[in-house]
Amino acid sequence: MQDLTTPSPTLSDPLHCQLFLSESELAAMYKNEGNAYFGEKDYGRAVRAYSEGLRQRFGDVELRAVLLSNRAAAHCRLGNYRSALADATQARKLKPDHLKAIVRGALCHMELRNYSEAITWCEEGLRIDSKEKKLLEMRCKADKLKRVEERDARKAKAMAKKEQCQKERLLAAIKERNIKLVVEPSSEEEEISGSLAEICLDGFHSDNATGAKVHLDADGNLNWPVLFLYPEHEQTDFIEAFHENSRFIDHLMVMFAELPPWDLERKYLPRNLELYFEDEERAEMYELNPAHTLLQVLQHQRYFVKAGTPTVLAFVKSSPFSKKYFSGKKVHRL
Repeated sequence: MQDLTTPSPTLSDPLHCQLFLSESELAAMYKNEGNAYFGEKDYGRAVRAYSEGLRQRFGDVELRAVLLSNRAAAHCRLGNYRSALADATQARKLKPDHLKAIVRGALCHMELRNYSEAITWCEEGLRIDSKEKKLLEMRCKADKLKRVEERDARKAKAMAKKEQCQKERLLAAIKERNIKLVVEPSSEEEEISGSLAEICLDGFHSDNATGAKVHLDADGNLNWPVLFLYPEHEQTDFIEAFHENSRFIDHLMVMFAELPPWDLERKYLPRNLELYFEDEERAEMYELNPAHTLLQVLQHQRYFVKAGTPTVLAFVKSSPFSKKYFSGKKVHRL
């Protein structure tokens, strides 16, 4: 039987010839037609021609294996590696020693990164022909790539384990400090939990734009991303790593060492500012002492850290805006 390496001339009028040819002869004709298309690098038409051949009802097992193997080669050229592998597998079932089908199947496994399977196919082919160059080269390459893949998998597993340990240490540190986290549930209602077992490790993250997250430093202290809101001007400030033992007043002195361009009235001076946090559950406001540390604020019985980012609101003392803002609200003053 002829394979891709020895194409025969195609028949000029296949449909007319169907009146005179047996199904076996038609299958052979479509095989030759597919080979011609393959030689012209028209792999789509080659696939269709081989498929027409395979639709014929004939008992020549070797011819059917060749058609399948050739279609596998055309599918490979088109990048249809799974279809090519299916054809190569079927060809081998019909003819286990079909070396070209084995080579093409091994190639498909290589392209699909199934390196263990590629090695198996190569070894099975080499039992038929121990000197087959393509199989020798492929087996060597597959073995190297498999080792690299296994090494990378080990590294990824070790990294995942390390990250999991870090997350568990982090959440244990948060629990030890009695800091309460708001975990976003699947339902509309929020659930508040300080229990380590109930906190989803994968879901603990910060929603801030920079992606900064709370972390433990080398001394075992927590550093939080903290968001400052200025409702009067609809402005914000963001501190990526606010040390838990740092005072708010120290950050304000740095943040307002120079007045921001939006402060046209030049009133946002550290000594003029009041800081608050909001208890959303009770719709109440709590004033903070700027001399307190972040940890002292986070440990307040009504402070809940939402989405991994503590938030505070800053107002100018006794300003018309703050008076209007707090009108009708229950405010817990210092």
